[in-house]
Amino acid sequence: MSQQQKINIRNAVLILMIIAAAAMRLVSYKYQFLSNFTPVGAIAIFGGAYFNDKWKAYLVPFAALFVSDLVINYLYFSKLVWYTSSLWMYASFFAMVFFGSLIKKVNFSNVILASLGGVIIHWLLTDIEPWLNGTLYSKGIMGYFESLAAAIPFEKNMILGDLVFGLILFGGFEFAKSKYAVLRAQPTLAAA
Repeated sequence: MSQQQKINIRNAVLILMIIAAAAMRLVSYKYQFLSNFTPVGAIAIFGGAYFNDKWKAYLVPFAALFVSDLVINYLYFSKLVWYTSSLWMYASFFAMVFFGSLIKKVNFSNVILASLGGVIIHWLLTDIEPWLNGTLYSKGIMGYFESLAAAIPFEKNMILGDLVFGLILFGGFEFAKSKYAVLRAQPTLAAA
């Protein structure tokens, strides 16, 4: 088997894992108490860690996020909806892919650190929109802190989602790599 065929198989497995994880976002649509308990942070970090081509590391998780956003918004509103607040959310996931790309060795502590960094960035960025453009919070710095405090339950769910789905994605792929040599075609993680 050629090196290119091995790369294609590896990339196909990574893409399928990301698509399967993104489909799990529909669970939080059905069960509202699971709001933000989703795989999106884990998907972004996973893509950043394993795709050697940086454009794939960003494109694949963003495409999965975008398509699943469209489906979820259609389920809620029976039409396709785009929010300006989505820009902050996508910026936070851009940062999460970047954090994933910094992982040179997959282990529990590196994945946890990348996940925590991603959740903190998500928390700080996604609460800018409701603070600046909403009516619930004052426009001063205290209003921003109020917005951050109100988001803590959602970010707690995001941390838990990142832990669970990160364990599934990273653990699953590392296990698969140990069984199937074709998935080890790329000797280094997050190479430039």
